[in-house]
Amino acid sequence: MMAKSPAIARQISLFDMDSPLHGKVRGERSIMDYPFFVLSKNAHLEPIEYKHDQVTIQIRPSATGVATMWDKEILLYVASLVAQAIADGQISDEDVTFSAHDFFRITGVERPSVRDYRRFGEALERLQGTQIKTNIETGSKIDRGWFSWLSEAQVEYEKMANGDEVLRYVRVRPCNWLYRAIKRDQRIYHYHHDYFRLGAIERRLYEIAHCYCEAGPIDINLEELHHKIGSMGPMKRLKQLLKSIEAENRLPEYDVSLIEVVSGERTDSLGRRRKSVTTSVRMKPKQRSISA
Repeated sequence: MMAKSPAIARQISLFDMDSPLHGKVRGERSIMDYPFFVLSKNAHLEPIEYKHDQVTIQIRPSATGVATMWDKEILLYVASLVAQAIADGQISDEDVTFSAHDFFRITGVERPSVRDYRRFGEALERLQGTQIKTNIETGSKIDRGWFSWLSEAQVEYEKMANGDEVLRYVRVRPCNWLYRAIKRDQRIYHYHHDYFRLGAIERRLYEIAHCYCEAGPIDINLEELHHKIGSMGPMKRLKQLLKSIEAENRLPEYDVSLIEVVSGERTDSLGRRRKSVTTSVRMKPKQRSISA
C-alpha cells in the first residue's frame, strides 16, 4: 500500500529530485496503444480482459477500482521524468522522486486544492493496487505473472510547528515492465499540451492517432475502434461523440471524421429490404498552416 510518512527524517533537496520536467510530456508506445485504463471516474470493480490479434491483457481492480485515464496522468509524468533522465545521459534509477507541485504544473492545475491533493493520493493507490497481466513484451522480455503500475509509492510530509502537514515530495517505483519499455525499447512519443484538457475517449482517440498516423491517414472500423478505445458504453454513443468531435474539431494535431459506405442489403425482421452500412473512422494529421 502507499506509505505516508508523518515527518521527514532527512530533508530532500531540489538536487535529489528528478523533477522538474522540462519540455513535453512523453509516453511509451504500448500504454498509448492499448486500453489499460478505464474511461470513467466512477470506481470500476470488475476484472477486465482485452484481446486483439495476438495481444492479451488482463486487469484486476484495486480495492477502489481499476486505474483510470486520469490516474494515467501520473504514470505519463513519471515515464517522462525517466525518459528525460535517459535523454540527458543520466543513469536513471528505478525510483523516481518528484514534487506534486511540478506534476500539477505539467497537467495544467494552476492552484491545486486540498481536493486535488486528495485525488492525487487516491490515484497513486489505484496505480499501485491495479494488477495487470499481458503478453506484450518490453525489453525483449515477457512478464508471465501479475504486476502493478507502481511497485512502490510513498508520499512524504513534513510536520510544521503549528501541527499542519506539508507535502514535501513523492517517491515512486514504476513496474519493471514499463521501466524496460522506456529504457530499452525507447518507443517514446510526445504528448500535446492540450491532451490534459480532453475527455477520456478524446484522449484515447488522440493516443491511437498518435501511434498510427505517422505515415498519413488511417481508416479503422467503428467496431474495432470501440474495442481498442476500451469503451464499455454502446457503440451508438461513441458514434454520436465522434460526430461531435468532428464538428467541433476538438482533437489536437489530428482530424477525425466518420465515413459511411453502403456495403449491400439485408432483410430485417419484418422482411423489409434495408441497406447495410459500414461505418469507419478516418484519423489524419491536421494540415499545418504555413506562416509568412
